[in-house]
Amino acid sequence: MNRLFLALVSLILVVSSSAFAPSQPATHVVRHANLDTSRGSIVDTVQSLYNNWGKKATASHILFRPSQFPEDEAKAKLTEMKEEIGDDAAKFAELAKEWSGCPSAKNGGDLGEFGPGMMVKRFDEVCFGEAVGVVHGPISTQFGEHLILVTKRTGED
Repeated sequence: MNRLFLALVSLILVVSSSAFAPSQPATHVVRHANLDTSRGSIVDTVQSLYNNWGKKATASHILFRPSQFPEDEAKAKLTEMKEEIGDDAAKFAELAKEWSGCPSAKNGGDLGEFGPGMMVKRFDEVCFGEAVGVVHGPISTQFGEHLILVTKRTGED
């Protein structure tokens, strides 16, 4: 019951704060091949908060932006890298520094600790729903193609 109450309060706060935002479309839909995502989707955020209440995740990623590689090439290269990495966190960090198109590359792809709903939907699903210590991907988001290594998750039952 507490989780439902907190999810509703979160939804009300997000909706009420949008009243002061500039008059722009509520969400930006970005098409990346057949991927249709809504950035900043309130429903996705509230659902993640409800399903993962009290959890925190720590993860690293390697991002190939659409400007770096076409989608098919990015997926092929990430698949090759995933095989090379296995589940070795040190190797993951080394390749993130060399290849990732994200500013986190300088930290070996480390994104630090974050809560549910703080990342885009597909990224959030991997970080809070998949195994810890395993490299996942390639994962498609509106930012490009990712390999994700969930290094820690707390607050699980």
